Amino acid sequence: MARLEVREAEPRDREAIITIWHETKQDAYPYLPLEQGRSREEDRAFFEGYIASHCKLWVAELDATPIGFMALDGSYLDRLYIHPSAQRSGAGSGLLARAREVSPSGLELHTHQQNLSARAFYEKHGFTAFRFGISPPPESAPDIEYHWRPELLR
Repeated sequence: MARLEVREAEPRDREAIITIWHETKQDAYPYLPLEQGRSREEDRAFFEGYIASHCKLWVAELDATPIGFMALDGSYLDRLYIHPSAQRSGAGSGLLARAREVSPSGLELHTHQQNLSARAFYEKHGFTAFRFGISPPPESAPDIEYHWRPELLR
């Protein structure tokens, strides 16, 4: 039986996280030419310069192999990516459960309006659309700000 574990990321996880992020973006964002054109090296530079330096990182592992990750900046869920080959494994739910433990008073995030699978996932897990807008340049794509608040679940 496969064993899913969510744990804090360690330095040894960096390359696996960058690979998961890069490959998942290639799969999830066919409507974003900017993301489709990014190289793995460009993603690595952004990850190291922004994500790793501003966020707390967690990894989801299946049988000790990283299959997803989450980056939290306080209560802001900056990134949650599950490799396409491992989606629907429970890893995303496990990472969200950890995010709720870390930020029990609530979470916020943004996702693209066109990312219907992400929207369905977050809504299934109690997030509500708070504001519709446009992501910052250079992307400038329609997005949605979602909130999860425990008091709204009562």
